[in-house]
Amino acid sequence: MNLITLDTETYYSKEYSLSKMTTEEYVRDDQFEVIGVAVKVNDGETEWFSGTHAETAAFLDKFEMHKCFVIAHNMMFDGSILSWRFNIKPLVLLDTLSMARAVCGIEVGNSLSKLAERYDLGVKGTEVVMAMGKRRADFTPEELSRYGSYCRNDVDLTYKLFHLLNDKFSKTELKLIDLTLRMFTEPVLQLDLPLLEQHLIDVVDRKEELIAKAASSREMLMSNDKFADALRELGVYPPTKISPTTNKRTYAFAKNDEGLKALAEHSDERVQALVAARLGTKSTLEETRTQRMCGIAKRGKMPVPLRYYAAHTGRWGGDDKMNLQNLPRKSKLKSAIAAPEGYVLIDADSSQIEARILAWLAGQNDLVEAFEKGEDVYKIMASKIYRKQIADINDGERFVGKTTVLGCGYGMGWVKFQLQLAAMGVKLDEGMCKLIMTTYRDQFVHIPGLWNEASKCLDALTSEKLKTTPFGMQEQAVRFLPGIGFDLPSGIPLRYGDLRQTSSSGTDYIYMTRRGPVRIYGGKIVENVCQALARCVIGEQMLRVARKYKVVLTVHDAVTCVAREDEWEEAVRYVQDCMRWRPKWALTLPLNCEVKYGRNYGTTTKYTG
Repeated sequence: MNLITLDTETYYSKEYSLSKMTTEEYVRDDQFEVIGVAVKVNDGETEWFSGTHAETAAFLDKFEMHKCFVIAHNMMFDGSILSWRFNIKPLVLLDTLSMARAVCGIEVGNSLSKLAERYDLGVKGTEVVMAMGKRRADFTPEELSRYGSYCRNDVDLTYKLFHLLNDKFSKTELKLIDLTLRMFTEPVLQLDLPLLEQHLIDVVDRKEELIAKAASSREMLMSNDKFADALRELGVYPPTKISPTTNKRTYAFAKNDEGLKALAEHSDERVQALVAARLGTKSTLEETRTQRMCGIAKRGKMPVPLRYYAAHTGRWGGDDKMNLQNLPRKSKLKSAIAAPEGYVLIDADSSQIEARILAWLAGQNDLVEAFEKGEDVYKIMASKIYRKQIADINDGERFVGKTTVLGCGYGMGWVKFQLQLAAMGVKLDEGMCKLIMTTYRDQFVHIPGLWNEASKCLDALTSEKLKTTPFGMQEQAVRFLPGIGFDLPSGIPLRYGDLRQTSSSGTDYIYMTRRGPVRIYGGKIVENVCQALARCVIGEQMLRVARKYKVVLTVHDAVTCVAREDEWEEAVRYVQDCMRWRPKWALTLPLNCEVKYGRNYGTTTKYTG
């Protein structure tokens, strides 16, 4: 099986470039032109070719990439060119950029230039800078030759980088990279343009009204305390950060603070509008996202851009300025995303997977057993809170029980819990919220015990004396790695780089990211580990689904695929079985799922078979 390393050089200008456009816009644009391409077969000499589109197509065809593993650095770009411009679908897509995010971390620069420097692989050239605004016909033979040398060097660096990183990757993770890339490079989803255009009109009208209302109180917008109060009234917990100057906690309301950026993408349009008014921007996320989807609908099928290993925990994230991970539950945009003609979408969401992993990891066996038996754990929790028989718990009380089980497993305090409930329309006083916190911790004593073990792991990571410490009851799934963090089933560790204490008592810790210092503590460690394990479970289940049906999307703990309309029921049962399947490292983990199906992503029917 041949291993091909590839790099493509394309026309770009000051306005027509990947810095100004998405990958989808750029590759599908009429201005697109391949200047040249470099290809390396196995460890052979790298070959550069430059010709017309037809000549380049003929050159690429001779490699029979449909039978090959093909590597690039940023395969989302090169793979979309192969697929959309040359109709080439490699057997396996590999991407050193994706691999580097997992191995090196998301907090460091993972450009080919920086990686080559970091691993002493060689020096990436700068000839691409001189190519701005130049069509292939504008290059002299000498210039084209130098550009070819630059491109060949990129291929050689990518080839070296792949072999350096490959030893750190399992076959499962490489398959997940391939699957993630194909959601983008081989799109099948359709977009309903008339629905999107009408939604855009509605969004703009609603946005102008909301921003005008928010902007009417300039004093509120400019005062951090009053802006925080306005967020709380909308049920939002104001984001905070550790000030680099005072080393104390303060509101994260600066333009570049990640907390405020996240609020700009909040599912509540009122929050989006409030942040837009604070920043003085003219549009909200919902508006720009709808505009972008209208543009895609006019150009063709919708590629799904997902970033493999986008988060510290390994979870997928949005990419190419299209974050489908945070579409509001009832958004019209979801209804605009449809299966191809003659097909249905099947959307399977893993049920309470983090709460199940938490109980399993902590050794909270009564909760594990309740999940395994399919008992209503929300009513069980509510019965403890309200001191009533399970049969007497009403829907409102069950909702409080649900919020407790799903929200209190990582050491949440009563204030945040109260705000979380308020955001969902449930108002409880301070005394009741404190009682709920106490009841949860008394009922499930092993979970706070896990927080304590995680705190000791932090001590061990920073101590010269304490080299190791136990963590949880499932060593086959996760174990503490001295000096690093935690070993995971994926083979990619959960790392805590530049971890440091922030108080003389040694109880407060931060670790450094590109966004600044992040506070870390026992409950947060447990949350990270549970999310990382959930990602490992979903990843393996997704690959099982992909054996039979094309996976087109994954959002948090859900997997979406397409199947023919005439076999929807068989497909639903198959996907359901896949999402209940347990990896070999988690054979006692109680898993379940909810499966829906329908013609579009927003209008689905729950499967009850």
